[in-house]
Amino acid sequence: MSELFNKIASSTKYSLLFLLGLSVFFFIGLGNTHLFDWDEINFAESAREMIESGDYLRVQINYSPFWEKPPFFFWLQVVAMKLFGINEFAARFPNAIFGFIYLISFYFIGRKHFTAKLGLIWAFLFFGSFLPHLYFKSGIIDPVFNYFIFMSIYFMMRVIQNQEDNLWKLAFLSGALSGLSVITKGPVGFLLLGLTLLVYLILKKFKSFPSLKNILFFFIGLILIIGGWLCIEISQNGIAVIQQFIDYQTELFNQPVAGHSQPF
Repeated sequence: MSELFNKIASSTKYSLLFLLGLSVFFFIGLGNTHLFDWDEINFAESAREMIESGDYLRVQINYSPFWEKPPFFFWLQVVAMKLFGINEFAARFPNAIFGFIYLISFYFIGRKHFTAKLGLIWAFLFFGSFLPHLYFKSGIIDPVFNYFIFMSIYFMMRVIQNQEDNLWKLAFLSGALSGLSVITKGPVGFLLLGLTLLVYLILKKFKSFPSLKNILFFFIGLILIIGGWLCIEISQNGIAVIQQFIDYQTELFNQPVAGHSQPF
């Protein structure tokens, strides 16, 4: 068994096929149970209403604006519903896809910084854990949101360590991924990245810090993603829509809204 695992790990093609085979388990029984969580039901309904109304920019519940979440995750659900129909399977399909994306990301990160075998073991252990099978069979936003935050932090950590060429590309990727997290779940995406890096820099006593050039490229990536969404939104619905979204996000952070105790 050990020799077989080593053989798989030594080949990128075999490793990807192995991880693809594992990720099939994320799809098994995906639509067998009804949507059971408050978030699952609301998110699937928002995607359905996007299709029914033909308005793919504005997130809605009962055809009224739903200011709590930006649209990216609902776009993924809309694509799935276009492919598989409006049902539980389609509502959960994007997270199952991201289950595979997680596995291959762990494999490539482990291979880059340590060995291919370690990358494959990391992905396999993650697959064998309880929460991935719960999250990737759900229709909630968190698996997609968490992936963008994780990868944004990963690329920025490589920038801070300053041991590679073309760090500006990594900074740009970190910013773009942070932007994707923001248009998936809101400003908390950027906040979590900032808090994580702040804790790291404090622990390192600010001995390592991104250069001004890399900070600039980070914000270019961030602004391109968020700015692209905002420009389309404003052109279609006017600037008032953005103000209403910001007002709701402020209220969401300061007060109990939508069943969430705030701010912590």
